[in-house]
Amino acid sequence: MINRLSLFVIAAFQVLQIQAQNKTDVSLFMRSDSIQQTEISAESGDLYNTIGHHGPAVENEWMALRIYFSEKAAIDVYSKAKPQLELHEKKWYPSAEDQKAGWGADYYKVGSTVGLGGVWLWDGEKPVKLNPVSNRTARVVNEPTCSYMEMLSEDVPYMGRKVDVLVRVTVYSGERNAKVEAFALSDEPVQFVTGINYHKGEEIYKKDGLIAAWGVHPEDVAAEIVALGAAIKYNPDDFVQTVDDGSQFLLVSKPGKELKTWISSACAREPEINTMKKFISFLEK
Repeated sequence: MINRLSLFVIAAFQVLQIQAQNKTDVSLFMRSDSIQQTEISAESGDLYNTIGHHGPAVENEWMALRIYFSEKAAIDVYSKAKPQLELHEKKWYPSAEDQKAGWGADYYKVGSTVGLGGVWLWDGEKPVKLNPVSNRTARVVNEPTCSYMEMLSEDVPYMGRKVDVLVRVTVYSGERNAKVEAFALSDEPVQFVTGINYHKGEEIYKKDGLIAAWGVHPEDVAAEIVALGAAIKYNPDDFVQTVDDGSQFLLVSKPGKELKTWISSACAREPEINTMKKFISFLEK
């Protein structure tokens, strides 16, 4: 008969096995001390120049994602050449030598867009950024099989009232796709707007529930010019229109209090998914 001690040992071993298999991580720190934290807030709503990698970040084996801690609140992508965790060691910005030796790099250019799956509001005619705020809070959580980051923007002016908006991005072990969720913490529904940006010369793929882009971004912080792919997957029934403003495809949601999409990325340095054709094949599976 198995005694209580044996059961405890078995349970502890199973927990260690799960943790050892967790290929996700989080990163959140101030540049002044580089001490990892679980939560950082600012009444100004803008810590872009003082917080590490400009905002909270999460990663799985294939990519890292960050939400800018500023009025942008856009989602940016860090691409990897091989499946591994990199945030804690390289803090989003490996040296040129590191990049050429196999570490990842920031090939993605957000500019003034939502980036990849970033969430703003829609006032019926145009996007409304999550700004100004009475307070903005970033939080990161590392769990046994996944990790997530959150950005809470409080008292955002919206159509004659103020709303709190929470955006959560979750990455999973063994899953390239990341989940993006938005929640309007208000009595009345809102219209969210999300989407994916693109640059001149990129190849675009569109079908119901999927928009993908592949090509070179005009990034200036990476050691090399590398093509990358980005995609957003969504339920068409959740949206009322798609707007192409020349730099991004914006998806305008139906009125509601919650929204969910999935985002994914790959780059030409990867050993497997390194072309548009392979990327689309992966996405359609």
